Amino acid sequence: MKAAAIILSGGKSSRMGVNKALLRINEKTNIERIRDKLKVYFNEIILVTNNPEDYSFLQLNTTCDYFPEMGPMAGLHAGLMHSDYDVNLVVACDMPFLSGELAVEMVKRCFHYDAVIPVINGNQHPLFSVFKKTVAHEAENCIKSGKLRMKDLIKRLNVLYVTEKELESFGLIDWDRIFFNMNRPEEYEKAKKWAETE
Repeated sequence: MKAAAIILSGGKSSRMGVNKALLRINEKTNIERIRDKLKVYFNEIILVTNNPEDYSFLQLNTTCDYFPEMGPMAGLHAGLMHSDYDVNLVVACDMPFLSGELAVEMVKRCFHYDAVIPVINGNQHPLFSVFKKTVAHEAENCIKSGKLRMKDLIKRLNVLYVTEKELESFGLIDWDRIFFNMNRPEEYEKAKKWAETE
């Protein structure tokens, strides 16, 4: 597919207390689960991290933030700058049950839009979305002006929002799992229990 997948692994995992990307679920680290799901569909996977030595075992194309300590916006910017592809899936490192099929459907819908963002139960999910490479310029403008929330960037873009109703035809109905973010110890325990049924 003519798109790259960008995994953001720059968070401090302060609520978890340990690096959530490296927690194990069913014998794999969380970030290995994400990589393995995405590599079925994407020829290139880019990892954005400021601690590349922690992830050398993944053998992924890796880059660091151009603007350290500036949150997910900086990770998005770095990934897009590093990508050779016009269309890019961007995903956070704390989504152990993400759907590769859903990622593909969002990529297919990008067309003339700057971004494709799912809206599930009324909530936007910019950290499992598709962005054009050209968005890097707007992300840099936001960072330099101190507007670091993803919402600050999104309102500057031509965005296609996709809801559960628009995606139900693909059979992707387990939204709670697909968009599950593993941020706290109790959520890690929940993820391990869910994974037992895989």
